[in-house]
Amino acid sequence: MIPRYSRPAMTAVFAPENKLRLWLEVELSVAEAMAELGQIDQAAVARLRAETSGAMDRLIDPAAVDAIEATTRHDVIAFLTHVENVCGPEARLLHLGMTSSDLLDTTLALQLREAGRLIMAELDALLTVLARRAREHAGDICIGRSHGIHAEPTTMGVKLAGFYAEFARQRRRFSTAIRDVSTCAISGAVGTFANIDPRVEAMVAERLGLEVEPVSTQVIPRDRHAAFACALGQIASSIERLATEIRHLQRSEVREAEEYFHAGQKGSSAMPHKRNPVLSENLTGLARIIRAGVVPALENVVLWHERDIAHSSVERVMLPDSCILADFALSRLTGMMDKLVVHPERMQQNLDATHGLYNSQTVLLALIDAGMARQAAYELVQKSAMRAWEEERPLLDLLGAESAITDLLPDSHLRALFDPARHTTHAGAIIDRALATPLT
Repeated sequence: MIPRYSRPAMTAVFAPENKLRLWLEVELSVAEAMAELGQIDQAAVARLRAETSGAMDRLIDPAAVDAIEATTRHDVIAFLTHVENVCGPEARLLHLGMTSSDLLDTTLALQLREAGRLIMAELDALLTVLARRAREHAGDICIGRSHGIHAEPTTMGVKLAGFYAEFARQRRRFSTAIRDVSTCAISGAVGTFANIDPRVEAMVAERLGLEVEPVSTQVIPRDRHAAFACALGQIASSIERLATEIRHLQRSEVREAEEYFHAGQKGSSAMPHKRNPVLSENLTGLARIIRAGVVPALENVVLWHERDIAHSSVERVMLPDSCILADFALSRLTGMMDKLVVHPERMQQNLDATHGLYNSQTVLLALIDAGMARQAAYELVQKSAMRAWEEERPLLDLLGAESAITDLLPDSHLRALFDPARHTTHAGAIIDRALATPLT
């Protein structure tokens, strides 16, 4: 991923240096497990561990490994050759009974687990901000919209609480995906343990904090990785949904909320007045790239027989890029929501803009409650509502001129129906319920 959208901690997880470090740790863990079981010389393995510890600056050398791979055309053999070049004959104790996928897939599990933990931390930070802002704007009444058209009032707090609940669900899904992908395989060619003791796999898994893959067939089944990518794709869609809401609310015709505009910030090279929703627009684009990894991840599930490497080239690009972008996007979204500027006075102006039309259902229900047939009541209220749209006149005045309505609803009753607070009586309870959404 390009530096513009990369953050150091996440980038480090997928850096070549970290990959080689993890490869070495997996190989040494296998050797130590075999030594503990009395299958190879324990003293020699201990010397090898000490030798590698003292030579890490030379061992973790991607350029040296790449130079060997130019000849071997095999990355794992290049790495093992490099370790032997640095550590000498005792490096023969590495990779005994293993196959390349044992090393690659177990290392990938460690990388995705660490990447997942970083993304989970960003989800937690976002949830904290959304909860605070939902409480802060619990009583700020704004018009709710369906199909982009004014519907009935809600509050900004309820809007934000809905996003909190959604990201809480995403957190639970992603936590499950991390657990499922944190899987170890040390089972040898075609996964039969023909040349390595199954106890070694269990010992290495425990050492590394991973679960054992029940049937690895030489590779860890890619449904696990697909679930991880799908969980990231879902997070991306939630990011985009919130970003899209802010983009709409920031439109000049709406302007109920807007991204914070920093001192010295410029919105346009041509028009000095512009304050554009650049962060939410950027997040919309990044979400598309994250979701772009979902279909390839699902297609990676289908491999020939016990294994092939059709998945490998996809994962080298897709998994790091998706994780790096999700980490960046969540951090950007958290900062944007933390500083989001909300305009309650503009919300009130927008509420007033349709002359009370949002009370149409309230009047409809009151007429039904007073004994009028539903369809007759609907047609009566709709007639006045259409005039309010077309003539830009207060709906209350038009309804008050209809004797069929005033015969059932006295003026004081009719006016009471137009109190905006009627629509937000349960806002606090909705927010409380949303913020109580389980995170695990």
